[in-house]
Amino acid sequence: MLSAGTAMENFRATQQILRRLVSFKDFFLRVGVFELPTLRGQAVSKTGRTTGMTKAICFPTMACIALLTFAASGSAQAQQSTMTFFVTSVGLGKGGDLGGLQGADRHCQNLAQAAGAGSKTWHAYLSTQGQGGVNAKDRIGRGPWTNAKGVQIASNVADLHSDNNKINKETALNEKGAVVNGRSDTPNQHDMLTGTQRDGTAVPGPDDATCSNWTSSADGQGNAVVGHHDLIGNPQGINFWNYSHKTPGCAPANLQKVGGAGLLYCFAIN
Repeated sequence: MLSAGTAMENFRATQQILRRLVSFKDFFLRVGVFELPTLRGQAVSKTGRTTGMTKAICFPTMACIALLTFAASGSAQAQQSTMTFFVTSVGLGKGGDLGGLQGADRHCQNLAQAAGAGSKTWHAYLSTQGQGGVNAKDRIGRGPWTNAKGVQIASNVADLHSDNNKINKETALNEKGAVVNGRSDTPNQHDMLTGTQRDGTAVPGPDDATCSNWTSSADGQGNAVVGHHDLIGNPQGINFWNYSHKTPGCAPANLQKVGGAGLLYCFAIN
């Protein structure tokens, strides 16, 4: 069953598409009623015939092409308006320094806004450590979550952290609906910053696993736990979407060295 919020998003998206189709209907009527100039200045009647021997440009055909293109664009935007999960298409460029949780959430929100899904509230899937530490699983809402193509990757928090989740290279799309580079691509960008264990909780103990709670870009110092969105690459076999290994520092170059670009998972919490 769809939630009330998801149903409303679908209804609004459908309304937007219908409004556009009505606009194009009006456009077709205008093309059929008014006379349009041909390449040689002749007039073309509403039947599409010219007053002389010269053929007119087929304006209705051009309008059909425009309509199909516009409808396809509207469909893509409708899918993205129902999107509740994505991988960031770009990092913030500061390695493990995301400006804390607030900065990471803002990054998710900005990318979602640009993709037409800014009406939702977005949080980054990140944990923090120490006093007042936060578990990533506790800050992403209740689900369900779908990608930009409408594919559901998990129905709820428990499903997301089980073997039943559908996160992989083909489904962990960015906010534009594009596949994110994995282990077999150049450059490899399959490391996703999480600071989190497989069960969605913060990494315990005094050792850094969050680049000082996402405020450090120190070269060769500190660490961040990352997951692999393509579920491959760690020779030890630990290749979970949210948990695989630590980075050898917090600078951008440290992340790049092991296959990262400072990318994040973003989830709509409402």
